[in-house]
Amino acid sequence: MTGIRLELRAQSPWWLNVLLPLAAVGATLILCSGLVVLAGADVFTAYSRLFLSSLSTAFNLVETVVKAAPLVFTGLAVTVAFRAKFWNIGAEGQLLAGAMAAAFIGAREGLPAWSLVPLMIAGGALAGSAWALVPAVLKTRYRVDDVVTTLLLNFVLFYGMMALLDGPWKDPLSGYPDSPDIRMEAEFPILLRATRLHLGVLLAALAAAGVWLLLRHTRFGFEIDAVGENPNAARYAGIHLAVVTLFTAAVSGALAGLAGVGEVAGIHFQVMAGLSPGYGYTGIVIAMLARLNPIGVVPAAIFFAIIITGAEAMSRATGVPVFLADVIQGMALVTMLAALMLTQYRIRLNRTGHE
Repeated sequence: MTGIRLELRAQSPWWLNVLLPLAAVGATLILCSGLVVLAGADVFTAYSRLFLSSLSTAFNLVETVVKAAPLVFTGLAVTVAFRAKFWNIGAEGQLLAGAMAAAFIGAREGLPAWSLVPLMIAGGALAGSAWALVPAVLKTRYRVDDVVTTLLLNFVLFYGMMALLDGPWKDPLSGYPDSPDIRMEAEFPILLRATRLHLGVLLAALAAAGVWLLLRHTRFGFEIDAVGENPNAARYAGIHLAVVTLFTAAVSGALAGLAGVGEVAGIHFQVMAGLSPGYGYTGIVIAMLARLNPIGVVPAAIFFAIIITGAEAMSRATGVPVFLADVIQGMALVTMLAALMLTQYRIRLNRTGHE
């Protein structure tokens, strides 16, 4: 008889770590092709529209890059947190906190014009950081599960925001449940004329490089990895686990908050209910697909930006619902988690005989 067992690897080969994310993406597309067939469309045509429509023209390419910016920020936020085993599922709420702070600052008439953009960036980062520190304090002081608190605080922030937009913060000019527009001087500079390529895209690229430097070349980066790999050994080495967790949460929340700043200052110029179509949750998938590597977050974010941007063009051309993009995101997480198992274990066949 032949059986299957998992054997723990002593060390994962480097090529396996490179190939597995690609294999996860390939497996995701193969599995999701069944949904395309059920929708009555040709798989090759649907996927061609999905990917090529996002890159076929200069305008679409720029839009894809712009869409990737908040995904880079949320992917980095989750990457930093998960490396320290702080399970931050709350990037969505932290993004909204940053957006609200940016919109509030950007609409202030009493502030000098030159100060608006720097203050919005700083205020949004601080707001996201403060919102992430709430579950971090609960975890370090009272041992409250960080998965639960970070997830639930997303809803607390969202419904609190909606209460403000339907009440004292409602734009008096439009009458819709949106915040007042920020001042024109508070809008992010456009990097490429006649496009929406704004300063937030550059900040996202700089953030990826900055997080990589933080994790690879600083004491705090070493401590983050040490706490994540083995908290008991880190404590024995003199690392203060609570301090590292709080620092990690602050950095993670600040990165997510900057995603919200970019959406307000570069795209929408106000806060609204649909400001984020789930960027914080997509950041979890991006971080896992990137293997918690801040540089890998960038191509992973671009991949999902292509899917999100191209889903509407695919739907118009083939009739496949745009919700396929959401299915691909979820399936990518499942296949990546399965692939991660193969970096730790190898599959062995047990052959047993009987007389």
